[in-house]
Amino acid sequence: MLTAAELLRIIDIHGQVAEMGLDQAGVMKLVTQTTLELVAADGAVIEIAEGDSLSYRAASGTAVAQLGVKVALKASLSGECMRRAEALICTDSEADPRVDRAACRRVGLRSMVVVPLMHLGQPVGVLKAMSREVGHFGPRQAELLTLLARVVGTAMYWATHYGQDDLFQRATHDDLTGLANRAMFLEQLRGALQRARRTQQGLAVLMLDMDGLKSLNDDHGHSVGDAALVEFARRLKDTARSEDVVARLGGDEFAVLMPSISEAGGPVQFHRRLQEALVAPFDFRGACHLVEGSCGWALHPADGSSAEALIDCADQRMYASKRERKKGLADVPADQPGT
Repeated sequence: MLTAAELLRIIDIHGQVAEMGLDQAGVMKLVTQTTLELVAADGAVIEIAEGDSLSYRAASGTAVAQLGVKVALKASLSGECMRRAEALICTDSEADPRVDRAACRRVGLRSMVVVPLMHLGQPVGVLKAMSREVGHFGPRQAELLTLLARVVGTAMYWATHYGQDDLFQRATHDDLTGLANRAMFLEQLRGALQRARRTQQGLAVLMLDMDGLKSLNDDHGHSVGDAALVEFARRLKDTARSEDVVARLGGDEFAVLMPSISEAGGPVQFHRRLQEALVAPFDFRGACHLVEGSCGWALHPADGSSAEALIDCADQRMYASKRERKKGLADVPADQPGT
C-alpha cells in the first residue's frame, strides 16, 4: 500500500502538469525526471508507438543518450505491456525472454518496470523505469508508476484533442506565421516561471522586432510585407531549440521563451545564430528582399521574477539596440543584452 507521502507527491505532480497547460513535450520530460525520484531508478523513458516500433520520445538519467532510439513492438517488454495494457516487471533482463536483450545492454539496464500510457482507452505508449541492479523493482513501484502514467495519458488526450480543434488553433496561434500568439506565449511563460522557481533553473525571454516592415509595405505592397513576416518567422523558428517557444505578438513584434538555461550564453548563442540566419535575402515573385531584426533579452531571476517584468526588460533592451543602430553608432558587443 502506498504511503500518504507518496500519494501527496503524485497529487503534486498532477498540479505541475496542470500548470504546464498543453506543453506535451514538457509534461513528458517532467514525468521521466520525476520517475527517477519516485522509484529510485537510474533511467526513465517514455516510448510512443510508431507503426511496428516504439520510439523513445522523452528520457532522463542514464537513458538520455538513447533519446530517439526505436525498439520493436513484437520483441520487447514495452510491446508486451501495450498488448496486455498492464504494468509489467522484469527482474533480470539477461534471463527474461520477453525483453529485447540487445536494447537492454545498449542502455545498460538489468531490471525495469513498464506501465502503459492510455489514450482514449487504448495504449499508445509506455512509461519505463530502469535500473542497473537485478531485482530493483516490485509491485509497489509498478503501482506508483501506474498512477503517474495516468497524468501523461490525460495530458496527451487534451493536447491531441485541442490540437485538432480549429477554434482552439485560431485562438492560440497567429494565422499568418503559424507561431504561438501573445496569449499562448504568456501562458507558456507563466508556466515556465513556476517550474523555474521550483527547480531553481534560469530562463530567458527574448523580444524581437522585424526591422523594415513599413518600408516593405510602402515600397512593394503588403503581400511582400506578409511574405517577409512569414520568412522572418521561419528563420526564427529554425534558429530556436526544440524546447523553445517562438511567438508572434502582433505586427512586426516577436518573442522567444528559452526555458532551462544555466547562464546568459543561451540567448547570446541564439542571437548569433539568428544573425547568421538573416544574412541571406529571400526571393518573392522573382525579387530579392532582406529581412532584419533587432533583439533584446532578459534573464530570470536576474532581470525579474514575473512575466511582465521580463518582457518589459527585454523590450527596453531591444529598443535601445534599435535606436543605436538607427543613429549609426557602433554595435553593442554580441555578448551583451540588447544586441
